[in-house]
Amino acid sequence: MPLTKQKAEHFKQLHNREDKILILPNAWDRGSARMLQAMGYEAIATTSAGYAFSVGKRDWPGEVNRKEALEHCAMMVKATPLPVSADLENGFGARPDTVAETIRQAAGTGLAGCTIEDTTGKQDQPIFDFTHSVERITAAVEASHSLKRPFMLTARAENFLHGRPDLDDTISRLIAFEAAGADVLYAPGLSSIEQIERVCEAVTKPVNVVIGTAASHFTVTDLLDCGVRRISTGSSFARAAIGGFLQAAREVRDKGTFEYAQYAASFAEIEALLEKAKKA
Repeated sequence: MPLTKQKAEHFKQLHNREDKILILPNAWDRGSARMLQAMGYEAIATTSAGYAFSVGKRDWPGEVNRKEALEHCAMMVKATPLPVSADLENGFGARPDTVAETIRQAAGTGLAGCTIEDTTGKQDQPIFDFTHSVERITAAVEASHSLKRPFMLTARAENFLHGRPDLDDTISRLIAFEAAGADVLYAPGLSSIEQIERVCEAVTKPVNVVIGTAASHFTVTDLLDCGVRRISTGSSFARAAIGGFLQAAREVRDKGTFEYAQYAASFAEIEALLEKAKKA
């Protein structure tokens, strides 16, 4: 518990620096976590999509259950001395008490924090209604506050990822999540600096921006200037790795050539990073 508490307190402090943004890369297995650690990152997060792909599953609701996800989180916590935050999707259930139990179990793995979405997992109605969404985050906050250490709860408003690009509703949700006690606010899918600025101006808690296709043209400086306090990479690192693998496999299948090997990381580079992580 003392080490877990120390890491959690450090993770909280990393969000409260006025002049430096927290870059929070998302790892998907022990090796990626340890290499990110060796490269000098201050904390890491999990990625639900990256993990699902690594075990041959889709990033769809119900493909990975809570038990599997939390076992993966426990493994990631043990893999590195860095604070680890988890992508816990919608908390693995619609009911507020289910979300609260997910938070308690997540904290038990040694995580320093997690994210909770307002998604239902239903295609015809992908987002929980406003009131129920706030009730779920309120329950998550109450569970996190019952712990004997910090636990950075990130509340996600998912409109833009589910065909509902309603910025006003998204901001209203983030304001309500902040009022409920969430520590970090997060609206994935925002595609312009103007949208991000509006979100940052509307709340006082740290705002996270994820780098995906919509946000790949931003720079760290752009986002810092907007008031963003944390940048995560979501599934993009995992998808970049899979993209390289697929490109190599297609080259061999379609061209009968092996030029991809010129661009592969060397044994020396990989092993040096893993050795550095081991000594930390």
